[in-house]
Amino acid sequence: MADEYITVTITVNGEPYAFTVHQKASLLDVLRDQLDLTGAKFGCGYGKCGACTVIMDSQPVKACIVPASKADGKSVRTVEGLAAKDGTLHPVQEAMVRSGAVQCGFCTPGIIMELVALLERDPSPSKDELLDVLEGHLCRCTGYEAIVEGAELAVELFAKQ
Repeated sequence: MADEYITVTITVNGEPYAFTVHQKASLLDVLRDQLDLTGAKFGCGYGKCGACTVIMDSQPVKACIVPASKADGKSVRTVEGLAAKDGTLHPVQEAMVRSGAVQCGFCTPGIIMELVALLERDPSPSKDELLDVLEGHLCRCTGYEAIVEGAELAVELFAKQ
């Protein structure tokens, strides 16, 4: 039925888009299926693992639980939109690579987006604040040591940009 579909207009990584999607579609569905932006991962579908984290209007959100309709008129950034046009990594991406916090890479984009949002709000967060934002992200590979080291390095690199 036609009324099961809605049109949403979203700016993603600086580019405006309009989509007709099923009314039950999530923001993650739009990003992955309509734009082929697969950095945000489908992990749990309940907003608990953090793998789908993106930034919507300056706030980190779990894209798997944000209805596409709620993203209408919003600006969304994904991990694909962080690096410079010349390929230079964002300081948070650089920090994760340098600290070895990328192992399988499944959780890494969500963690990166969470840290970017934090650093844009507060460029010098405490270690407790870093740990708080990492708490909503599940990682099965690293044991979190490298991720915490990467988060601390991200603060340093972000300050230098």
